[in-house]
Amino acid sequence: MNEFIKMELEDAKVSMDKAIAHTDSEFLKIRAGKASPAMLDGIVVDYYGAPTPLAQVANVNTPDARTIVVQPWEKAMISPIEKAIMEANIGLNPQNDGIVVRLNVPPLTEERRRDLVKKVKEEAESGRIAIRSIRKNTNEGIKKLKNDGASEDEIKVGEAEVQKLTDAYIIKVDQLVEIKEKDVMTV
Repeated sequence: MNEFIKMELEDAKVSMDKAIAHTDSEFLKIRAGKASPAMLDGIVVDYYGAPTPLAQVANVNTPDARTIVVQPWEKAMISPIEKAIMEANIGLNPQNDGIVVRLNVPPLTEERRRDLVKKVKEEAESGRIAIRSIRKNTNEGIKKLKNDGASEDEIKVGEAEVQKLTDAYIIKVDQLVEIKEKDVMTV
């Protein structure tokens, strides 16, 4: 196989790995009834006028399966942290005792579980779309190699390899969905 086609395939593989990693990280943000520090990943706190990620102004941990504790490094940050969590609208009510902010994660209702499964499927579809987009770009790159001396047979083989790669990565996304769906639906 042509060296340039191999390079295109390697680039596609790296990009598809990144798409899988991104989809997996998006799945972490979808809570499955268990408390997780990742649930607060997108929250930004006003730290003396500068928007700062929550993890940079406080320690976030889970003492048990239903509680998240946010312990600010400065006591003055309790109010801004509480405000940021409220504004993030993640469905959790912060309770502050002057030292830490506690978030009690309520058990999920059946209806809420179904909504979360829909969200999982939406994220998975985004992952599949990203992989198909990588396939399209790689195929275009391989077709351009015809001008650089690649034969039509090599291009066809390269496109077939890209399709195999795409199919394999879409199966990986489906496996991630299956695991997350089971996680969300387990009471």
